[in-house]
Amino acid sequence: MSQKTETRRIVHQTRGQGHGPIIRLMSPSDLGHLLKPFVFLDLIDADARMAESMPIHPHSGIATVTLIIEGDAHFDDPESGRGTISYGGVEWMRAGGGVWHGKEMTSGTSKRVRGYQLWIALPPELENGQVDSQYLEADKIPGVGPARIILGSYAGVKSPVRSPEGINYLLVTLAPGKCWEYQPPIGQDVAWLSVSRGAVATPDIASEGELVTFSSDNGVITMQADKKDGAVFIMGSAVRHPYDLKLGYYSVHTSAEALRTGEARISEIETRLREAGDRQATSGATPVFQ
Repeated sequence: MSQKTETRRIVHQTRGQGHGPIIRLMSPSDLGHLLKPFVFLDLIDADARMAESMPIHPHSGIATVTLIIEGDAHFDDPESGRGTISYGGVEWMRAGGGVWHGKEMTSGTSKRVRGYQLWIALPPELENGQVDSQYLEADKIPGVGPARIILGSYAGVKSPVRSPEGINYLLVTLAPGKCWEYQPPIGQDVAWLSVSRGAVATPDIASEGELVTFSSDNGVITMQADKKDGAVFIMGSAVRHPYDLKLGYYSVHTSAEALRTGEARISEIETRLREAGDRQATSGATPVFQ
């Protein structure tokens, strides 16, 4: 029996906050409460060297997903080796109980980079657990039709990213006027979409730079790309995160106790990080520290 019901409709649209190279489309204190486990989303369009000027900073309780849409960046990691992330390539960093990062990638061959950084709130069994990092080049990310499966699985195709169950994250490219349907797996009633380039009719219009959220049901999402420019967009669906969000400055946890544990761990790691001194590789990258 088909699980399709009526088409999901857009219930909220935003262009976020900020101007210039980083637009904050969602944070844990606003839409993140409605779209959890998706709790944070930045749209980045910046000089490729900007990442090298970003300070090292901590996280706990979340996973960060850095996805490149245009341009490229290099990574240099003791476990993953060296490589280049371009369209559809991804960095996955599960902060778990605490990590410091921010300089693990350096500029590639392009002058500019456009992409997204997404945060995912982790469940209790992972939020204070081990750190897990992956750097996956574009050819390692499988696809179904116009969609690349960044996280989760769809139509029998599974992403190699070691993400929690019940979360899908897709990168979709549609040629001008082309249509596509996405039927979220049963139980994934959280759904949203953000357009990087062009526009999408769902049938309501989602335009370049927007984040839109869909009604909470198991309906299908229908999309048609702009007839002139086509569309490049990301979309997510998930089983709703059932826990309240307890927020620190760089951390998101399911309870005040878990937050205290994560922040204490971050402080302890910072002490060891200072003692470790300069860890920069010859490529200019600095590996995550845990």
